[in-house]
Amino acid sequence: MGQNHSHEHPTLTGKNLLFSIILNIVITVAQIIGGIISGSLALISDAVHNFSDVVSLIISYGANLLTHKKKQTLEYTFGYKRAEMIAAFFNAASLIVIGVFLGIEAIKRFSEVQEIKSGLVIWLAILGIAANGLSVLLLKNDAKHNMNMKSAYLHLLSDMLTSVAVLIGGLLMKYYQIYWIDALLTLIISVYLIFMSWNIFKDSLKILMLFAPSHIKINEIVDEVLKVEGIENIHHIHIWQLNDHECHFEAHLEFKEDINLSQFDFVCEEVEILLFEKFQIHHCNLQPEYQRNDLKEIIIQD
Repeated sequence: MGQNHSHEHPTLTGKNLLFSIILNIVITVAQIIGGIISGSLALISDAVHNFSDVVSLIISYGANLLTHKKKQTLEYTFGYKRAEMIAAFFNAASLIVIGVFLGIEAIKRFSEVQEIKSGLVIWLAILGIAANGLSVLLLKNDAKHNMNMKSAYLHLLSDMLTSVAVLIGGLLMKYYQIYWIDALLTLIISVYLIFMSWNIFKDSLKILMLFAPSHIKINEIVDEVLKVEGIENIHHIHIWQLNDHECHFEAHLEFKEDINLSQFDFVCEEVEILLFEKFQIHHCNLQPEYQRNDLKEIIIQD
């Protein structure tokens, strides 16, 4: 059995995420109250979006703590390394649901245009831009290395942009009395939320379903492994991602000759290095075979 571990990834403390949670709680409360007083659906939609962010960011923060503080044990052999994938999936799914809900409400509002207290809308939109802009800057670097942090970052970025849209709408309502712009902005925000969330939803679902990583082609792996001296065949392949960073691989290696264990160890190490350097696969389980009577297909149907 061959194994290769290489887990040198950026350590995320979650402190910036915690600060962003506090900021979003303040924004959410202010916008809910302001939206009710002003009658602005766009402001309420931004508040609902921010509320979803508070919940999602708390989940992301909890997942971050679990991932880095809970170690592998005899009962939990992978630890909590999937926690951030679950958080990323939940965050993306919640944004899609909220986007659909807001879109429906916006369409209803077109037929029932209401006068909006635009002054309050403008000041609360400015508050949202400032607070979410700061949160986006705090999480920008972490988002480059971690899907969970990226989902939180996109939540906050979309919040900031929706606040910009609400500010523009508030100015148009204040100076030109174009009140239908409130419903239009809400509809645009809803479409934007769905568009922004779809890729994270899809990618996190693929990881949770143990699909092969999209950037790795199994046929290319087979071609490269068969170039290693002494290997006759590689079959019964499984490849999956544990999380953003860790890619696992297992397969049966059939040898041309009846080699001993030390020879297998040598070949096994060569294959592990090959898979890591060319395909960024961090962990390998390789089973040796010689003239074994089993199926030799690359993918075996269970």
